[in-house]
Amino acid sequence: MLQQNDRKAQKVFYDRLSPVMFGVCRRYLQNEQDAEDVMINGFFKAFSKIKQFSGEGNVNGWLRKIMVNESLMFLRKYNMNLSVELSEELAPSISDTDQNIHQEDILKLLDLLPVGYRTVFNLYAIEGFSHKEIAEKLQISVNTSKSQLIKARRKLQQMLDQEGHRVA
Repeated sequence: MLQQNDRKAQKVFYDRLSPVMFGVCRRYLQNEQDAEDVMINGFFKAFSKIKQFSGEGNVNGWLRKIMVNESLMFLRKYNMNLSVELSEELAPSISDTDQNIHQEDILKLLDLLPVGYRTVFNLYAIEGFSHKEIAEKLQISVNTSKSQLIKARRKLQQMLDQEGHRVA
């Protein structure tokens, strides 16, 4: 029904998936209004390109990729600094995951990270992209991607340590 531009099917699809897709956009964008705008643009793009979805795989994964790409385009469009100073530092060893950390708490901590750190962390740790793929998407070097991930983890760990938690 979606492929025939059925408005009722589109509304059901939107209503069912918008909370999850808002969460995807929100991880990249600090401002909730920006995240909502990006999400809505992502749904418009999905509806206009639904015929390109082959049916192989999961439509949720396909939609998630659209939302991630829309979020990255928004960051680029408004010249959000996706690159923070390059560092050759090694990642600290982190263990003892605290199961009491709630998703909302992590989102709040991610908001405190610089845009570049947050973006690379999301793409690598949550979306599962490789550093090479991140470098291509963000037009940065692989070393910059690695460095920003290390710094993001270190910064998150510092913030969690202040609250008495550890992160993996």
